[in-house]
Amino acid sequence: MDLATVDQPSTSPVFDDSKVTVVFVLGGPGAGKGTQCGRLVEDFDFCHLSAGDLLRAEQNREGSQYGYIVPMEVTIKLLENAMSAALKERTTGEGWIDDQGRFLIDGFPRKMDQALKFDETVCRSSVVIYFSTTEETSGREDDNVESIKKRFRKHLKLDTMPVIEHYTAQAKVAEVDSSGSIEAVHKLASVVVNDVFAGKYGQAVVA
Repeated sequence: MDLATVDQPSTSPVFDDSKVTVVFVLGGPGAGKGTQCGRLVEDFDFCHLSAGDLLRAEQNREGSQYGYIVPMEVTIKLLENAMSAALKERTTGEGWIDDQGRFLIDGFPRKMDQALKFDETVCRSSVVIYFSTTEETSGREDDNVESIKKRFRKHLKLDTMPVIEHYTAQAKVAEVDSSGSIEAVHKLASVVVNDVFAGKYGQAVVA
């Protein structure tokens, strides 16, 4: 990864949000974000980027200077580079002609500084799809009850909820109840995406 420009200020976002659609995907532990992103990729030809996967790839790269803790600017640069690569590679198909693109960014932004910096320097996001869940229903099969509750509370109170509140104030949050079946949740998420492409993302959507 070229880190030479990581800390250089930008006067405007790299990508034009009138051509490039960025959908942030957030949700509590066990909300099924990955599964739903896969379905949305199939139906709407998104490029799915996982912030966590990009970070792990950078940390495991030979010669990488980053270990467990990675600066926020590096995370954002990794996303920017991945978006640039996708836009160069994908020049055909719905949503990918004339410098257009559509991205699902999974698990990002988790904190306010990430949200503000990405919108300022990379691309203004169109909407946040928030897959909501409850403490009782969240978690993975290999989790115990206490670990589920601990991660759920941290997720809500310290990390993601300030981001959700920030974008809610801009009428850019679409909340989807993830407690239903995979198919039912997918139908709700698909309605949100269609609304985004129809230009309705300026009005908060609650599915």
